Amino acid sequence: MPDAPSILHADMDAFYAAVEQHDRPELRGLPVIVGGGSNRGVVLTASYEARVFGVHSAMPGVHARRLCPDGVFVRPRMTRYGEVARQIRTVFGEFTPLVEPLSLDEAFLDVTASLRLFGTPRQLAQRLKARVVEVTGLTVSVGIGPTKMVAKIASGLCKPDGLLEIPAEDVASFLQPLPVSQLWGVGPRTQATLARLGLETVGSIACADPRSLERRLGVMGTALWHLANGHDARHVNPDRQRKSVGEECTFERDLRDGPEVRRVIIEHAEAVARRLRAEDSCARTVALKIKLARRIGPGKYPILTRRVTLPTPVSDGKSIARAALQLWDSIRNGLTVRLVGVSVSQIDAHEPTQLGLFTTGEAHRQAALERAADALNARFGPRAVVRGSRIE
Repeated sequence: MPDAPSILHADMDAFYAAVEQHDRPELRGLPVIVGGGSNRGVVLTASYEARVFGVHSAMPGVHARRLCPDGVFVRPRMTRYGEVARQIRTVFGEFTPLVEPLSLDEAFLDVTASLRLFGTPRQLAQRLKARVVEVTGLTVSVGIGPTKMVAKIASGLCKPDGLLEIPAEDVASFLQPLPVSQLWGVGPRTQATLARLGLETVGSIACADPRSLERRLGVMGTALWHLANGHDARHVNPDRQRKSVGEECTFERDLRDGPEVRRVIIEHAEAVARRLRAEDSCARTVALKIKLARRIGPGKYPILTRRVTLPTPVSDGKSIARAALQLWDSIRNGLTVRLVGVSVSQIDAHEPTQLGLFTTGEAHRQAALERAADALNARFGPRAVVRGSRIE
């Protein structure tokens, strides 16, 4: 029988916060909280110094401030994080071409065919970790396993700056004592359902009758039984495309239509466009997300989403902002909002290069302008060069 695959899950440690601490040495050792600086803001990530106080991602900033009153709140710099993420991706490519990004700060790597060059999976992972530190100054935790799920669980259990290998023969003993929440697809609701069935560990699911699980949970029951027994046929997919790119923010106070709402929509559009260009990508569908100020439950507000598909893919902020503002104009009357977001989907891997039959050099000049603005913003900050408040 062929040897089991060797799959790595590489996950950067507190990525956004780590970048801030790297770029600003005065923040090292301090509880850094990225995002959540406003009364309504949400934490994107927190350094490990802040996590000891209970601060975590997706937590309201007000709650984080109560838990960690001395926390240093930092505005997110998505352009900078994307720049570092590209450096990390380049490092991963030095070890294998089979890299499947999951987000800016984590990816799966199939290194099965690379072991002849780099030795054992552990030796390869150690070299990868050292290389990431050398290039970025940041640490990464790496899980090694015969399947994607096992590798991902392992990386999560060895954070920060850890390395955990689970050989194929140890998968069953590794999985059995873990809580069911470690299995892919098990959220709070599914976990509660499993608890009512007396299933609280991965081992208890592995030992259950799969037909009984299917009767209780449908096809998901069968899927969970296979995962609990270490069966995961999913391969690392290097051609996986990001489905969407978006930016959103919650206002300090509820707003109606006016310059502030429109300015934020334009800023979000520009930020989304920069992220597309940084990945040499373009998108066809623009979506506008609006969270209304009317409360419908504890912490719950109605959300409106509108989208439009453009005739050609774009990667410039002007086109994305124009589409988003048109969507806003179609629904704005009488609305009071607390959050606005702009996102794009139907993403293509490369920016369009073919020009129309009667196109002048304007498209080339616009593209050159966008690239120059990106370079200035990357060097001097995201607000060094901004577009005017009106879209002509």
